[in-house]
Amino acid sequence: MQTDKDLFDLMKETYPMNPRPDFVSDTELHLRKAVRKINRKRTYKLISIASSGFLVCVIAVLWIFSSSGKEVIDNKLSSFLENNNSSSAVNKQEPLIYIYHSHNQESFFSETKVKDPIDAIHQSKNITLVGERLSQALNKKNINNVHENSDIMGIQKKRGLSFAQSYSVSREFLSRNLKDNPSIKMVFDIHRDSRKRNETTIKIDGKDYARIKFILSGLNNNNEENIKFATQLHNKLQEKYPGLSIGVLVKNNAETKNTYNQDLLNESVLMEIGGVENTLDEEYRTVDAFAEVIEEILKTEK
Repeated sequence: MQTDKDLFDLMKETYPMNPRPDFVSDTELHLRKAVRKINRKRTYKLISIASSGFLVCVIAVLWIFSSSGKEVIDNKLSSFLENNNSSSAVNKQEPLIYIYHSHNQESFFSETKVKDPIDAIHQSKNITLVGERLSQALNKKNINNVHENSDIMGIQKKRGLSFAQSYSVSREFLSRNLKDNPSIKMVFDIHRDSRKRNETTIKIDGKDYARIKFILSGLNNNNEENIKFATQLHNKLQEKYPGLSIGVLVKNNAETKNTYNQDLLNESVLMEIGGVENTLDEEYRTVDAFAEVIEEILKTEK
């Protein structure tokens, strides 16, 4: 019976392997990133060891049999990482943060290539990517969280509901998660604004950041607690990143009587992060900074 070594020796004789230097460099980079991500999760230590060996075999075979080896390997590595990270925060014990998007398809000019903010809508390249980045930043700080990326606007349209009624759809998901996870302390409904770039962007240490605005409803019993929470977030951001927060805005919503679902939890807030003219990189810088603020506040509450 042939051993693994015999098989690889046979493969090398049949298909001489002289990979390009850039291919080797790119592959090494991908593997290093994979190992770093897997090692963050202690519970997957044994799996990561076995998976690394499996990946080496897959890479060798794919490189031999595929004329577009680098592209295929990129796709396989991405799929592998997604599956290993699929222990989503929903399944983690005692999540502290819930992140969702009542207008989940809101996107950016840079991703949609349109010029009218109304048309800046996309099924996948949208504000949920910003929520996912915040979730990842929190995970790196060992802050368990739930990121809801369901297509709220898609459900709203199927039900024949108005744009404003998307909050009633997102409320269903929020209510269920609060019931299933009573440990949740903070809730963030993340949107993007439609204002001009000069109003939604600030330069900090030579880099552009998307500015944050905290939106509160004045029509619920938790109004005072919501405002207190948003003000705390604003003040912390001002201390660490002056100007990154635009401030706290309270809306009465007399016509729609919209509470933005903030009546369900005291520490709940709607956030507009940047605007339609900001880029995803600028959005990501901002939520990375915001994760630092969340971490500090949680530490003070212990």
